Amino acid sequence: MTHDVEAAWHKILAAAGESRRPEESPLFAPFAELVRVAHAEPLLRQLYPWTGMWELHFSRCTEIRHTWDVPYIGTLGDGRYYVEGPSRTSPRIAETDNAQAAVTMVIDRLPPYCGPAFIGDAEELAAYERARDSK
Repeated sequence: MTHDVEAAWHKILAAAGESRRPEESPLFAPFAELVRVAHAEPLLRQLYPWTGMWELHFSRCTEIRHTWDVPYIGTLGDGRYYVEGPSRTSPRIAETDNAQAAVTMVIDRLPPYCGPAFIGDAEELAAYERARDSK
């Protein structure tokens, strides 16, 4: 795991470990559980994590513009989870009551050559992969 990936996971885990009042957001506790479960999976722990809108995303590269070829997991208002992707225009894969089930769905859909995260952005990763595959 690169330092960038480890640092990103540490930041997300620290935020998930903060104590919050239940009235702040009903999504916080399920999201914190999701982050802990995802981090426990070695295949996801080697990818670069990023969050937004109570969603946990995984990138095959460490810098912005991230990749959008790995499904992501979001939290629903009732404490459930959804798996979508890999892009925002992809249909919802499934909904589940269980963070581990959502993480497993993502792992089952990882693209080939997934991980460890490439140090660079999506364009640099694509150039690297083209060169690798042309040999």
